[in-house]
Amino acid sequence: MEKVVTAEYLRSVFNGKRVMLTGHTGFKGSWMLQILNWLGAQVKGYALAPEKSNDLFNQIDGSNLCYSSIIADICDKQKLQTEIVRFEPHFIFHFAAQPLVRRGYEMPSYTFLVNSQGTAHVLDAMRSLVPACVGVMITTDKVYDNPERGVPFKEDDKLGGFDPYSASKATAEIVIDSYRRSFFNPKDYSNHEKAIASARAGNVIGGGDYADDRIIPDIVRAISFGETVGLRNPNSIRPWQHVLEPLGAYLLLAAKMSEDGVRYSTAYNFGPNPEDMLTVEDLTKVFIESFGAGDYKIFKEEGAPHEAKLLLLDSTRAMEHLGWKSQMDARTAIRWTAEWYADKHQTAHEKCIWQIEEYFGD
Repeated sequence: MEKVVTAEYLRSVFNGKRVMLTGHTGFKGSWMLQILNWLGAQVKGYALAPEKSNDLFNQIDGSNLCYSSIIADICDKQKLQTEIVRFEPHFIFHFAAQPLVRRGYEMPSYTFLVNSQGTAHVLDAMRSLVPACVGVMITTDKVYDNPERGVPFKEDDKLGGFDPYSASKATAEIVIDSYRRSFFNPKDYSNHEKAIASARAGNVIGGGDYADDRIIPDIVRAISFGETVGLRNPNSIRPWQHVLEPLGAYLLLAAKMSEDGVRYSTAYNFGPNPEDMLTVEDLTKVFIESFGAGDYKIFKEEGAPHEAKLLLLDSTRAMEHLGWKSQMDARTAIRWTAEWYADKHQTAHEKCIWQIEEYFGD
């Protein structure tokens, strides 16, 4: 596997640095916490408590990987600002979100509150920081107005969102751009010393994801109970990528921003090769084969809420600006994920660290 982002380079940037990580108890946040800890960073987490006892954060004993783990709501503006300002972070990675499309339909106003207003709260706290700071705001590939024509989206394409989750993340992008123009304008960087970027990726897979209404956790649960996996959208195409792909990209972006706070303060797509396309059914077949157990069936769900069937990203800007590109094809990402769940001999933390070392080349 070609190493696009290396442990040596990342350690030179993050070792000994103070990093604020919102959403550290979530799936992606738990992986990011382990990487940052492995790199020698001092991490302060801020998030709601894990929803389930078997969530990855609990399995890795995430609190002990943090300098400080704050269990609180991103919507509590005063609490969030106090925790960020006291910590004086060199870097902020904002992951905290309501991340599920279907839950967005069930709780639309809450989804907008967390994803849009919560992002504004983080950016407001950055305004109160005196030291220089790099902020990477994590959104999603679903921020684009998607007519499903099969053309990969570029960062300057029209934002939109059919469902509340997608729309809330598109709104977050508008919030980020507004703060970047109004308070953290790159043209005035020498005065405020704050660099802000948004990072768009999606349909991340990897070991330790137990969320509801996501394909890999659904497959794992079905296999564990000896049930047949049910696929409601077998022909949907997604830019499947292993969780280490976007996390490595976010770290690379933040590192570059710390070197040049003007050039890299913009939006970036981080997606796999658009030609490396697999449907939900393809993913399921590869996972079951790699795991060594399981079966599936296709069913039609009456009255199902709208979900996009086709979504592709153009990551040319990331390649040209950062030298970043996807290291894994979709089948490799699925195999790594299946092997993580199938391995019953190592702890969750040991499995994650093994894959982190393999990916970053330590």
